[in-house]
Amino acid sequence: MAKPLTDQEKRKQISIRGIVGVENVAELKKGFNRHLHFTLVKDRNVATIRDYYFALAHTVRDHLVGRWIRTQQYYYEKDPKRTYYLSLEFYMGRTLQNTMINLGLQNACDEAIYQLGLDIEELEEMEEDAGLGNGGLGRLAACFLDSMATLGLAAYGYGIRYEYGIFNQKIKDGWQVEEADDWLRHGNPWEKARPEFMLPVHFYGRVESTKTGPRWVDTQVVLAMPYDTPVPGYMNNTVNTMRLWSARAPNDFNLRDFNVGDYIQAVLDRNLAENISRVLYPNDNFFEGKELRLKQEYFVVAASLQDIIRRFKASKLGCRDSVRTSFDSFPEKVAIQLNDTHPALGIPELMRIFLDVEKLPWDKAWEITKKTFAYTNHTVLPEALERWPVDLVEKLLPRHLQIIYEINQKHLDRITSLFPGDVGRIRRMSLIEEDGVKRINMAHLCIVGSHAVNGVAKIHSDIVKNEVFKDFSDLEPGKFQNKTNGITPRRWLLLCNPGLAELIAEKIGEDYVKDLSQLTKLEKFVDDNSFIRDISKVKEENKLKFAQYLEKEYKMKLNPASMFDVHVKRIHEYKRQLLNCLHIITLYNRIKANPTKDFIPRTVIIGGKAAPGYHMAKMIIRLITSVGDIVNNDPAVGNKLKVIYLENYRVSLAEKVIPATDLSEQISTAGTEASGTGNMKFMLNGALTIGTMDGANVEMAEEAGEENMFIFGMRVEDVAELDKKGYNAQEYYEKLPELKKVIDQIKSGYFSPAKPDLFKDVVNMLFNHDRFKVFADYEAYIKCQEKVSELYKTPKEWTKMVIKNIAASGKFSSDRTIKEYAMDIWGVEPTDLKIPPPNEPRDVAEDAGAGAAGKAKAAVKAKA
Repeated sequence: MAKPLTDQEKRKQISIRGIVGVENVAELKKGFNRHLHFTLVKDRNVATIRDYYFALAHTVRDHLVGRWIRTQQYYYEKDPKRTYYLSLEFYMGRTLQNTMINLGLQNACDEAIYQLGLDIEELEEMEEDAGLGNGGLGRLAACFLDSMATLGLAAYGYGIRYEYGIFNQKIKDGWQVEEADDWLRHGNPWEKARPEFMLPVHFYGRVESTKTGPRWVDTQVVLAMPYDTPVPGYMNNTVNTMRLWSARAPNDFNLRDFNVGDYIQAVLDRNLAENISRVLYPNDNFFEGKELRLKQEYFVVAASLQDIIRRFKASKLGCRDSVRTSFDSFPEKVAIQLNDTHPALGIPELMRIFLDVEKLPWDKAWEITKKTFAYTNHTVLPEALERWPVDLVEKLLPRHLQIIYEINQKHLDRITSLFPGDVGRIRRMSLIEEDGVKRINMAHLCIVGSHAVNGVAKIHSDIVKNEVFKDFSDLEPGKFQNKTNGITPRRWLLLCNPGLAELIAEKIGEDYVKDLSQLTKLEKFVDDNSFIRDISKVKEENKLKFAQYLEKEYKMKLNPASMFDVHVKRIHEYKRQLLNCLHIITLYNRIKANPTKDFIPRTVIIGGKAAPGYHMAKMIIRLITSVGDIVNNDPAVGNKLKVIYLENYRVSLAEKVIPATDLSEQISTAGTEASGTGNMKFMLNGALTIGTMDGANVEMAEEAGEENMFIFGMRVEDVAELDKKGYNAQEYYEKLPELKKVIDQIKSGYFSPAKPDLFKDVVNMLFNHDRFKVFADYEAYIKCQEKVSELYKTPKEWTKMVIKNIAASGKFSSDRTIKEYAMDIWGVEPTDLKIPPPNEPRDVAEDAGAGAAGKAKAAVKAKA
């Protein structure tokens, strides 16, 4: 049993989740009852659990409002450089618990809800995930917002308020089935509509030449309605804003023209305009060139840029009246980060505003535009790169096409002057691709129109620089940078793993929450027996809790003493869930061949969504569920091996499974996963990693030591070598008897007796067009998994390795990532400054900006 805590340790433990003051608790209870009564119009006799969730959410939100208003007021007065993060995805998950933690209210809320006779966890489970993202790219944007607020940056997230987020995944008869994610059905207590800032966005039409220059006319107008969500920093009273746009038809939509008699139809047709923000495209690492998607990309960019320019002009001096008339200082006041190429149209749109509206000369407009934008590349997979057909852009955005052509002309003139006669280079570097259908290469547009381009892990940035965009980095080597991704330790440690967070705070204090590099202080406890015991006890408790959750959800009894081997991420051939599947079958065959042999029991948990149109990904899910059906029901296997397909993997489920994981699977083909961030979450939460030298795994191995991870398989160089020589799957099949047996079983219908040829497409792919070379890494993977099982036999040695990993995970905080963006790209300073909370008067210096009324109020407050 753990020794009793000293008073000091108790204080530490309490303070990491906030103080419980009696007044605090009483106030929260009062707020809760007030909202139940006045906001929800219910009493305790008829209120449901959902009502209680909403009452608590509104109570916690009340504590955000004063800080939110004050933060925005502070920015208005100080007029700092503002950073705008433009993204088509923000995968936020749930908001309630994160808000309580960042405001230091968690313990007080726990106590208040307990005193009201309710279970706070039950309330938290009522909240819908805000699933406005597909995977890594959208979740990264969410972590970045948390870090930007925590670092006191004047930052804004801009995106789309999708009515339907990423689909809910059901597994029916082993197949993925999609259901619409109606996440707003019960309302969203965290957003505030801002109709007073509604803005027009134009589509279609034509370009007219006039004496004063080109004019884009006869357009269709859609209105963009902003919804603001507060983004609280951790314990610093900063509350930033995420502004998501929703599409609305103007009131005269379809009524002003030719639609003389059909008023009813005209009103029904408003849906056509409002469809723009209806649904998130569910593709991860895949480009689908649909007109509606292009509309979404322009919609978010056009609305956001108008808003950014309005805020720039208003600055400090006036309210909503423009005061700044010169744009010379624009790049000193505005930094815009493009999260992949999805918001790339921001570049020609800002040019259009400068040229056609503000009447700047081209060279001036272009200089300002380039200094303003920076571009983050998220993938090197060719099928993921956006290449929009020129015909579509011409129809939808005729003026923007002209501007893109002009940008390209000036760009190619420069290349020609530097490399006369090098037509190959000109063709390779053009923004317009001319093979067959003319297309715009959006990555090229981003590179040419930005002052900084970055990859998201060292190895990825090197590939971007030296391979994918080599011609561009030869031209401007200083433009290309690396910014290794990170995760917010607030959500991915404090929120999801409070037991571990408190254990760490007991040992090294709680400052690590804002400075994760301090985790290196844990190195000195690697051989501390009581710490080793405590760490493994936390993991045990997390596993037990997750096992109970799975039993409740899946009616499946798990062995919590087994190794939890977890592979959760989007389903994609490059992520090689198939390789994991081959390992499961191999283990199964070994148990069957030798049932009495000592065997380290495993529970293999695989989860993730497949894009609805991605046939192979859906077949991979079907194969895993089929293998699970056979393995889980074979009495000869018993408790030694279980396979679980985790349905509807999402942020809130990641928060449950990650803290319970022993082994993290990060097994993409080297050179395909740009970074990965799940890998970092598992490392921070006390799992060990089996992985290839790909993405951020490389830097994890650098930080923790390769000997403290299970690294296997081909490196990038080996993959290139194999490509040169030609990958021949048949070779491995014939050389490796265990692999042959596994494939023969899949092929013969061992796992699909009712339909023996069910997996013929999968087998055919593996032999004839496997771009990701599953067989080539099979042998190394199996051997590496044997090493994993060997270490798991000695729990103490396993836990020591876990501690070394946790101690080495500090680099992977998104706070570190954002500090690097701020210094190297945005030209802004992170600050420790704590804005005073709403219940304290603002200092005199700040009040000077508020005029006499503000001074008088402050004086009254100060007296009070």
